[in-house]
Amino acid sequence: MPKNSPTASLRHEREYFALGYHYIFGIDEAGRGPWAGPVSAGAVCLPLERADLHKVLAGVRDSKQLTPGARSRLVSRIQETALAWGVGSAGHAEIDDLGIVPAVKLAMRRALDQALAGADFSPACLFLDAMLWPEMAHIPQVSLIGGDTRSLSIAAASILAKVWRDEYMTKLDAELPQYGFAIHKGYGTKRHQAALEAYGPSPVHRRTFAPVRKYLPET
Repeated sequence: MPKNSPTASLRHEREYFALGYHYIFGIDEAGRGPWAGPVSAGAVCLPLERADLHKVLAGVRDSKQLTPGARSRLVSRIQETALAWGVGSAGHAEIDDLGIVPAVKLAMRRALDQALAGADFSPACLFLDAMLWPEMAHIPQVSLIGGDTRSLSIAAASILAKVWRDEYMTKLDAELPQYGFAIHKGYGTKRHQAALEAYGPSPVHRRTFAPVRKYLPET
């Protein structure tokens, strides 16, 4: 499928489904790089036996390629279509305590646990975006570079994770309006930099991240 296709591919899922992996969970994260707020993850298991699945989920692709409105409109369609889905997160304090990579894996585990809470089946395989998950090595895994473009399952997970996190950061903006979280979602924009310079780190900033750490009071 062309790289800029309006819908992510199902080719890899179809191949593994044919090999007997019927319950494939796509997992992806959002918010690894921001200076503030949580990291989130989505986990989605699609009904791969559906011949019309690609049509039903038309437009689902890498969340970064979609407008906020398009992402929001696709969330309910993904949730209604999926056999199971979940969203998990790890907060700023957990990121500071554990490090960003372990925190990403914690959010992924929480997303998978939520997805499986109401399911009567176990994951046959995990589709991950350019990573492997050694802590879950008992489940077969497929690491796809550019996975949110090459796998519809991963793309769906990326949308759930991104929309959840954006909504969370918008709520934080109501509590901490001086930082502009509703606009930049905690990423390192010039506006965010200026707010840090003016007000210092907020309670939800990631204190172990270098752009934030330099504004902390010396102890």
